[in-house]
Amino acid sequence: MSQFSLNSEQRQLFDHIDKFAKAELLPLAEKMDNEEWWPSDIMPKVGELGFLGVTVPEQYGGCGMTMLEAGLILQAFARYNHAFALAWVAHDNLCANNIYNNGSEYIREKYLPKLCSGEWIGCLGLTEPGAGSDALGSMRTKAVRDGDEYVINGSKIYITNGPVADVCLLYAKTEVGKGSKGITAFVVETNTPGFKVAQKLNKMGFRGSQTAELVFEDMRVPVKNIVGREHEGHQVVMSGLDFERSLISPINVGIAERAFELAVDYAKTREQFGKPISSFQMVQSRLADMYVWTETMKNFCWTVLAEVSEVDETQAGRGEIHARTAASVMYCANTCNLVLDNAVQVFGGNGYIWESEINRLFRSTKLLEIGAGTTEVRKMIISGELLKA
Repeated sequence: MSQFSLNSEQRQLFDHIDKFAKAELLPLAEKMDNEEWWPSDIMPKVGELGFLGVTVPEQYGGCGMTMLEAGLILQAFARYNHAFALAWVAHDNLCANNIYNNGSEYIREKYLPKLCSGEWIGCLGLTEPGAGSDALGSMRTKAVRDGDEYVINGSKIYITNGPVADVCLLYAKTEVGKGSKGITAFVVETNTPGFKVAQKLNKMGFRGSQTAELVFEDMRVPVKNIVGREHEGHQVVMSGLDFERSLISPINVGIAERAFELAVDYAKTREQFGKPISSFQMVQSRLADMYVWTETMKNFCWTVLAEVSEVDETQAGRGEIHARTAASVMYCANTCNLVLDNAVQVFGGNGYIWESEINRLFRSTKLLEIGAGTTEVRKMIISGELLKA
């Protein structure tokens, strides 16, 4: 028995999503990668099937599932189209789940139903040009209150879903001189005057997942669109990051599973010296390592997702769960890199060709060691919690 097992309903959910992803998302993956293309009809289709707003209660149009079940959906998506998987998690977790956890009833009722149906696509606006791991302390986007509105000026970069989003959960400085505090979160409609997509970014991997630099010029946002408490948006950020990190892990697992499957199939059919390369012990050794790495990733990822499912936004961002979500994504990202490196080695020259699926998977691995906090930041979080008095 594995350390962590899914119940029958969760297994059925995973199998159902896996079949959908293989049939509907895999055929889109090559074009999305080649052309940085986004299929405009995919979110409404996914929403119609009930795969959006997974952690949002049914009263707002969601499914009311746990973070573990959201992770299973994401893992299945990532197996066959990791670019869509990244777009999905930015929409469903970074935006919709954050809005549900921290938004007022007015905000929930106005924005969540359309995010859950797929009519609207969501994004998160946090990272800025010139900032990276110190996203809060280096924030330059400012929001100045003017009566019942805030006037926002600044820019954000590396924003997943930025070019196609209808709603942005945006962070801006509302109190100067407060370091990583004095920040407020706003929900902003992207058709608001002053909201501009400055450029769409062309990436090494996850190419079908649309990424942008956003610019705000005298953009007016109502005070009632504040998410969480005024000037305390750092708490929204910190609580949301643990949920985000726990959901980056299953992207790694899905990618690793697909790479392992492809490598096994290739080893069985590729012949050298008159026999399949799967008969060579060095290839067998690589496949054995890949299997063990993928299984341990899966167990750790699922275990932490189950733990996160028992935590609310008031408990996240500190303590053991803070360390464990960082540990899960660090281990899964680093191990996914190992799996893909070995998979490309099994494929040899065929794995180095841009058009091959294994090449597309390999190009995705580095982002997973950078996004949602770099490996170095993850180690700082883990050690910081371990060394607390």
